[in-house]
Order: sequence, then structure tokens, then C-alpha cells
Amino acid sequence: MAEEKTQKITIVDPPEGYSQPGFFTTSLEKAVGLARKNSVWPQPFATSCCGIEFMATMAPHYDLGRFGSERLSYSPRQSDLLMVMGTISKKMGPIVRQVYEQMAEPKWVLAMGACASTGGIFDTYSVLQGIDKVVPVDVYVPGCPPRPEQLIDAIMQIQDMVGKESFRKRSSPEYLALQKKYGLETL
Repeated sequence: MAEEKTQKITIVDPPEGYSQPGFFTTSLEKAVGLARKNSVWPQPFATSCCGIEFMATMAPHYDLGRFGSERLSYSPRQSDLLMVMGTISKKMGPIVRQVYEQMAEPKWVLAMGACASTGGIFDTYSVLQGIDKVVPVDVYVPGCPPRPEQLIDAIMQIQDMVGKESFRKRSSPEYLALQKKYGLETL
């Protein structure tokens, strides 16, 4: 008779709350944050070699789906994370902004690679010197192109931000001032 292997199951820590045998209470904000954190729907906007690294990150070896980002959304209205990867020309800047504007709140932006973050080696008249000129960026991923491990770390940083964000952040004076800075005031 073969020796049976026993697997140890690890359970994720619940959100902050009060528990007794048979029940658990927490705030709605923390429960929603936990659900959002583990179901980020990325909208990839890839133009160059960073897009290839993103494809590698989605492949089985790195498997970004382990982090709740399995479902890529190619519709801005159904996504909450805009991932801009690669060189963005000045003519594409308004398109990136339009995609961002079509996304529902709450939304986050990740700039992957040197080109999306700062224009990279392309310091020319036709290349946008960072997408933060047209949309606010939450996380920058350095590199040319960055490794898949760096993208996974950035996704985990986004998840941390998503999980801790309060319901009131999007109506706070700081957030409204940021939106006004980018000309994104809502009616």
C-alpha cells in the first residue's frame, strides 16, 4: 500500500473584522475591496516589445490568471485597469485618453516599459514622452522591456491599491483636483 501524501491547505486571511464561532462581520468597504482586488480586468494597450513581454506573462509559465487577471477585456467599458505598453506616438495620445475616458470608475492605469513611462530612447517630435501627459498613472513598470516578473509585481501593487481604496476616494478633493489637472472633470 502506497503512502498517502497529505497536502496542507492555506487559507487567505479574511479582511479586518470581528469573528466568533459561526459568524464573521466586517465593513462593506473591506468586503468590496477584497472582491475588487482579486478580480482586476485589464485592458491591454500594447504597441511594441512590451506587448510581447505581456503575452509571456499571460502564458502558462507565468500565468497572470493566478492573480485574478485572467479575463482580458478589449472593451474599455468592461475593464478597470488600463495597461499601456510600448511606444505611444503623439497621434495616439488622444486615443489612449479616449480609452481611459470610456472606462467606468473606479479605474487604474499601469505604464509598462520605458517608452510608455518616459518616451524611452525615442526623444523625438513624434513620440509622447510618457502617457502621464494625457492620463494619470498609478504604477510605472521600469525596463526596456520589463521582465514578466516585474509586471506581476506591478499587478500585485495595483491589487494592493484596489483592496485598500475607500469608497470616498473618488469624490475626495485630491482626486477631483487630479481629474481637473488632466481635464477629466465629470459632469
